[in-house]
Formats: sequence, structure tokens, C-alpha cells
Amino acid sequence: MSLTRRDFTRKSAITGAGVALAGSVGALATAPNALASYDTETEGDAAADARHSAGYGPLLPDPNGILALPAGFSYRVVTHSGKTRLESGEFTPSNHDGTATFAGPRGATLLVNNHELKGPRANWEYPVPLTDGLVYDPAASGGCTVVEVRHGHVAEWVGIAGTSTNCAGGSTPWGTWLTCEETEDKAGQNGMTKDHGYVFEVDPADRRANRDPKPIKAFGRYAHEAVVIDPRRGHAYLTEDASGPNGLLYRWTPPAGFEHGRGRLRTLADDAGTLQAFKCFDSGGQFVDDLSRATKTGTVYGVDWIDVPDRDAKTVPVRKQFTTGRITRARKLEGMWWGDGGVYVVSSFAREESPVRHDGQVWFYDPKRRTLTLKVLLGVNPDPEKDGAFDGPDNITVSPYGGLVIAEDGEGVQHLFGATDSGRTYPIARNELNIGTAEEPEYSEFTGVTFSPDGRTLYANIQTPGIMLAITGPWKRQKRG
Repeated sequence: MSLTRRDFTRKSAITGAGVALAGSVGALATAPNALASYDTETEGDAAADARHSAGYGPLLPDPNGILALPAGFSYRVVTHSGKTRLESGEFTPSNHDGTATFAGPRGATLLVNNHELKGPRANWEYPVPLTDGLVYDPAASGGCTVVEVRHGHVAEWVGIAGTSTNCAGGSTPWGTWLTCEETEDKAGQNGMTKDHGYVFEVDPADRRANRDPKPIKAFGRYAHEAVVIDPRRGHAYLTEDASGPNGLLYRWTPPAGFEHGRGRLRTLADDAGTLQAFKCFDSGGQFVDDLSRATKTGTVYGVDWIDVPDRDAKTVPVRKQFTTGRITRARKLEGMWWGDGGVYVVSSFAREESPVRHDGQVWFYDPKRRTLTLKVLLGVNPDPEKDGAFDGPDNITVSPYGGLVIAEDGEGVQHLFGATDSGRTYPIARNELNIGTAEEPEYSEFTGVTFSPDGRTLYANIQTPGIMLAITGPWKRQKRG
């Protein structure tokens, strides 16, 4: 059932209906699932002061030049491209990206790790090895590896190969990983022999289930970023990281009678279910063309879903199949994570390609209310080379200690940072691995932020050259206010 503009306007006007249209940091503590940061007018000294009152204290320089952490925290290198090796003897592939953890046998933790490698294999020193039976397109360089961590021992093997630009993805309620191709390359483009831009399922616990990879074409073909599954309703939500025009947020509704489970997605017909793009409107019923229009945390939009005409984008990319006024767009729709009964969605930044500039938004979609609420808003960082401010949120996870943990993919200094339930943002780690020069330092983005099943270890990746890190320390529940 669609939430109409009339319904949304009426509910917004009713006192106590639980729909906050906009608000300041102080007011938002009472809004449902409020996770406010600072609006574009208040970012600055006030935000910096607030960060010091939350989190784990200042970050301490790392003598090994990899990861700065608060006092009492430590890290371990789990995999390192070009240094650690797979069970089959090849080096760990490079360009680590989206990651999720799963409980494995005999106390093990299993991780599925994307490798964001685009184009021909010859372009990369450490592509994902073409393991027999696990290859979709032998010309493609990307894929996933599965990493097993058990009592200090690490093993790694290929989960899927021959895919392209495996960026983020998402875990499923039934214990598998959905890896997303952030590309629109078709057969004959960039050396590819098959069409790309799909989602594939990888089972970390059953190697046989990954044989003969099959794309989930029902989810559409476009520059996929992340995906989550609603464990109650069965919907899949998917982000698109694309521009010219900006990308979309999608919802896939399963066909009548379909039941999710291990291996079930690959049985779907290419046109199974319904793929739709979101369309937002404000409390007055006015259409919202781009999410960057929201300049205050607490802004709430109603959401309609509009059918995608050609999900396989045979002649026209999906995001270009809609005329002006039909759907809502957003720049760099990135990471997603299911939590608190809904979907947290990141828009990493907005520049001249968007109506309003910002350096990061985190939204929360409530499928029951059919509303989208702005939880975190980062104003444009005036000096990205200076440590202290955050910009460019990307991969995201819901923390077992409250709030969110976010991987930064911005300009200059790169962090893992947290956002509490009341809107405090605070640093957790800083990348100190300089892949540039002393005169012009460069620091790779963080990716794949995710907690272990027991909540004791935070895993995260430095994308370039490709390092998976396990962070432990005195985690604590973050307080409101």
C-alpha cells in the first residue's frame, strides 16, 4: 500500500503522530530513531566541542604508521594484498571494499570481503584469482574472498571471481552475502565478455553453493552500491552510486509466494517481482527532486515507489528512464545497513551536480511509516587536509554499542567515526598509511566497516593497497546527550 501525499500531510499535522519535519540537535533527541548530527548552518566549533564529549578520546599516533586509535585500543592485520596468501597460494587480491561477518563453525568468524577491481585483469597486479567453477566472466578482475578467523589463525579463499567493481553489498537474514557490481559495462565494453552491473549471492559457509555464479537479474542492472533485505517483509533495498544524472534508491518486492533462503535468489526469473525507484515529497505534498534539498537534520519526507520500466537497462540506463518529476535523486548513494526496524542509507556528498552542497548525509527509511528521515548531516568540510572534521561517509554499520559506525571516503584525512543516538560524532580510527609522498600525502578511504558476531571486534579495511584490520578495545555503550 502506497503512502499518499494526503496521508503524509495529514499525519504530519497531527500532534504526537511521531513525524518530525525539521529540528535542531536538541529537539531531535525525542524524534523516532533520531540520530542527528549538525545542520549546515551550525557545523563548526560547536560540532568539534560535541565530539570531545562522546566516544573514546583522542587518537594516538601509530608507530607502525597504519592506524591511529584511542588509548586502550589495538589492531591486527588480518589480510594484506600482495603479502598474505589464499589457501590456493595466490596473493590476497587488492582494493578491499564492502565486508560482512558471519558466525562460523567451532568459534570461527567468517568474513566475505569485496574487491573493487574494475576492467581487464591485466590492469591489476593482484586481481581475484579465476578459481575453477567460481567464475562469472573470465575477463573481469573483481570478486569476493572469504576470510576465516579462528583463535588467531587466518585462512582465505575465493568466494566468487570474474565480476567487476565489487563495491559494497549487504548480508542477508539467512546468512549469506550479496555482492554488488558498481558498473554498467556491457559485453564488449572495457574488455568484458558478459554484461555487468548485477548483484550476486555468496555463501561463506558452503563453498559448493557458490559454483556457477548467476547474477540476480531481478534486482536490476545498474551501478549497484549496497543492498539490504527487510527480514520481515522480504523487500530488498538497493542504492545506486552514479551521476549524470544522480542515482536512485530502489526497492525490490518479491513475487507472491516467494520465500527467501539460501540459494533461493538464484532461482528467480529475470523479471521476477517488482523493481521500483523512490519518489519523495514533503509535508505539504510537494515533490522533492533531490535529497540534498534537506538542510536540517530531522527533515522527514514521505516516500512513494515508482515502477522501473526496463530493469536490465538494455538500451537506456535505469536512472535515465524517468522523466523529470517522476523520481527523487541523490548524489553518491552509498552504504546501507538494516537496524532499528528500517534502513540506514548514506548519501556521501553533493557538489555542483546537486541542488545543495553538503559533505554527507545519513537517512533512515522506516518501511512501516513509509518515511525517510535525515539523521546525520555533515556541512561542507572547509579544510579536509586538517584532522578533526569528517566528510564523505561511505560504508556504514549499526553498532551493538549504540548509534552508527561510519567509514570515511572524503578528501584528505580519512577516519572511522561514530555517531551516537543523540547526534554526537566522534573519531574511532585514523588512517596513517601514506600512499602518496611526504610533500603530497595521500590516504586511502576506509571500507567494509562491520562488527564480529559477538560484537567484540570491529573489522574495517583500508582500500588501497587492500588491508583488512581487526580492532579491539574497551568498547562501551554510547550515551545519549
